[in-house]
Amino acid sequence: MSFSSQISIQPFIDFLKFEKRYSAHTIRSYEDDLVAFFDYVQVEYGGMGLKEVTPVIVRSWLASLKDGGLSSRSVNRKISSLKSYYKYQLRMGGVDFSPMGAIISPKTKKRLPVFVEQGDMAVLFDQIRFPDDWEGWTDRLVLAILYHTGMRLSELVGLRERQVDGGNRVIKVLGKGNKERIIPVGVVLIGAIGEYCAKKRAELEAPDTEYLLVGRKGKKLYPKYVYRVVKEYLAQVTTIDQKSPHVLRHTFATHLMNAGAELNAVKELLGHASLAATQVYTHNTIEKLKDIYKKAHPRA
Repeated sequence: MSFSSQISIQPFIDFLKFEKRYSAHTIRSYEDDLVAFFDYVQVEYGGMGLKEVTPVIVRSWLASLKDGGLSSRSVNRKISSLKSYYKYQLRMGGVDFSPMGAIISPKTKKRLPVFVEQGDMAVLFDQIRFPDDWEGWTDRLVLAILYHTGMRLSELVGLRERQVDGGNRVIKVLGKGNKERIIPVGVVLIGAIGEYCAKKRAELEAPDTEYLLVGRKGKKLYPKYVYRVVKEYLAQVTTIDQKSPHVLRHTFATHLMNAGAELNAVKELLGHASLAATQVYTHNTIEKLKDIYKKAHPRA
């Protein structure tokens, strides 16, 4: 790394990896943010120890990011990375105080989750024709699991056959921090999964039977494949700009909320650590109610 040898982030990265059990993507984001900050400190202020970093130095870095056109949302992520790092250093005795205590995060506009309308999802599963081959069967099941469970992309590609309990009609999902949650599913999806597993053993030569979803060569699916499938099929039923696996997670949650599901229940199904992360879906429900009111009320 190019920043001062007096400052090390590796113990913190190891902490995120082995104790917090964050995903590789999240860990890389933290590492990139910290390297960028300490590189800036090295270039602008010369070699200094961790205890010498002040709120003024942090603010000057954040200002340079804003001047460079970085969005408030991205700046906030970097602030979060630094706060987590200094919290860790305080705990380990690396610093006596955190310069982040004086840093105020810039306000950002709240973005409502993008989701696919219920009617469009019905068109996807009832009217769109999937090829009658291994890729077609896999693509349809990928879309069905994402929409019926709201699971994350990483949870989907890592889903093992043994996590599916057909008798009780539930799927055990291993989420962030290796936390397990149980998602109830319908008889149709359980039937589709059972049929897929049977076809896997009958149609493919020496397939991977540990992971549920595999490609035509019998190997575990990779994230890029899932992204391509979701984008390709959603493009046939909706005009929304974002077409990703996470959009189907938003769609799952929004449709549940619109149907009257309790916020706490949706929180548990999504595997959120707090209600704050789930409450964003209530905004979509309110917007739906406003739309219904405007269309239906004679004085609206």
